[in-house]
Amino acid sequence: MTTADGERTLSLSESVPPLREWLTTFLVGLCMGTADAVPGVSGGTIALIAGVYERLIAGVSAVTPSRVGGFLRALAPVDGGIDVDRAIGIFDEVDGWFLLALLVGIVAALVTVTGVVDWADERYPVLLFGVFFGLIGASAVILLRAISIRRADEIAAAVAGFAAAFVAAGQASLLGGGGLALVFVGGALAVSAMILPGLSGALILVILGQYTRMSETLHAFIDALGAAVTGGATADLVDHGTVVVTFVLGGLVGLFTIARVVRRALDANRGATLSFLVALVVGALRAPVDRIGTRGIAWTTDTIVAFAAAAAVGAAVVLVLDYFAVDIDLETA
Repeated sequence: MTTADGERTLSLSESVPPLREWLTTFLVGLCMGTADAVPGVSGGTIALIAGVYERLIAGVSAVTPSRVGGFLRALAPVDGGIDVDRAIGIFDEVDGWFLLALLVGIVAALVTVTGVVDWADERYPVLLFGVFFGLIGASAVILLRAISIRRADEIAAAVAGFAAAFVAAGQASLLGGGGLALVFVGGALAVSAMILPGLSGALILVILGQYTRMSETLHAFIDALGAAVTGGATADLVDHGTVVVTFVLGGLVGLFTIARVVRRALDANRGATLSFLVALVVGALRAPVDRIGTRGIAWTTDTIVAFAAAAAVGAAVVLVLDYFAVDIDLETA
């Protein structure tokens, strides 16, 4: 289709990608969401393995306030009426179908995996947090191997990152009951981390004491939504929905602001920024261990053996992923 100005635009049927491409992107999103749902594994790393990382960053970077405003205006009955072709054109400019399919896969995986985590947290906390420790520990080893911390600014950044994560992880039990402001910040930081190779969004939530809280709240919200649809009470829906919406809004802000700040920091001083980010992972090793203590579980011989065995399983998962991601280099990613 050609406009009066001679500009080529796509119709809706031309814009929608083939089903196979949809399914492939959806499956990549499932893998990314699964990775991001557990501390220590990065969805950004999965995107690199799948070969879509640069496309993801380009798409996210293309989503600007002016494009969002233009898209909404094109679909609103103002300024000459609804212009579907213009809306499709803007959607294509940001690679919207790709981002949408990826997002649907990520959300589907997050809901599924956090449900399993929620169940394990109630019944097998030692094994759960042992796996988390292994995931984080192996990720830390791999990331430390991928960078060099030599200059004074890199050392200072690494110390600051480790201290920030270590101190915050020690306060996780207190932060877990924080207000909506902390939920918003958690969403902003977690979603920003999701698109960075090597840094897990779930890890950020663990450090902030929001991981199990958001997992429980998400599934309580889904249950309340189901109850409301079938004519049940809506009080729980509003309570849990407020937390979920706050987290999502924080995530959107983080995706389009903090993520860009991190990218600029990488451009300005890649060594120091990577040193800080990797040190966050190392400092976060305290969180799973502290979590066992806050649950009132004594560190007996049986507890230590179970924790260590689960940690070995978690570490093995990360090492297998690293094996398939041998071409990933943080210095150039």
